[in-house]
Amino acid sequence: MAAPLTVEEIRRQVAALGPWFHNLDLNGVMTAPDHFLGDYPCVKWRRFAEALPCDLSGLSVLDIGCNAGFYSLEMKRRGAARVVGIDSDKTYLRQARFAAGVCGLDIDFRNLSVYDVARLGERFDIVLFMGVLYHLRHPLLALDLIREHVAGDLLVFQCMLRGSMEVEPVAEDADFFDATPFERPSYPRLHFIEQRYAGDPTNWWTPNRACVEAMLRSSGFAIAGHPEEEVYLCRCAGAPAGEGAVYPARGGEI
Repeated sequence: MAAPLTVEEIRRQVAALGPWFHNLDLNGVMTAPDHFLGDYPCVKWRRFAEALPCDLSGLSVLDIGCNAGFYSLEMKRRGAARVVGIDSDKTYLRQARFAAGVCGLDIDFRNLSVYDVARLGERFDIVLFMGVLYHLRHPLLALDLIREHVAGDLLVFQCMLRGSMEVEPVAEDADFFDATPFERPSYPRLHFIEQRYAGDPTNWWTPNRACVEAMLRSSGFAIAGHPEEEVYLCRCAGAPAGEGAVYPARGGEI
């Protein structure tokens, strides 16, 4: 067994693997101490951590868009039997594997995108989908694929929200000639960003609260909790709504 890295060795590796988006504490070495959101994502995690079981013994967890692995590490620390973290960015995965090694945690990190989840070939007790939706060109497809292929019970979902936080009742049908619902700020809205937002060219969408909740329901999830402004706890419900959703592969019965 290799000797644990010294603080100076960790510091050098952190610098070599940077820049980091997740601010992780690796034996006293912070990976992103100057993060513009503060101690992120720990500052977010503290606001909803108690909504999840403290003991995840025997459970499997999938962390989609795991970045440097903050939430994967937290799930393993709570005793999850199996944690798989996926990300399309190999730089983030190198960071995640290094962080897990420093922390002595056995986590399976793979280079996959949310659109590839069918390739995993299994369902997970808990699926984390944190801060990913607004980075996707095809957000509703991503939710459909998660429901179709990997969600076994609980989806923990987080998304940047902009616009109204009000959620108004929406009629099941509407008169074609009545455009007034679309003028109300609390009607479900998914704002498209053609160029950049906060300097990031991968920020494609900013939904309001009503939109996020409607999208989750439409993809076959029932909202069971809302412990933090941007965080939802969802259970698998019926099949996704509508016809003609595009899938790279069909899963089993849902």
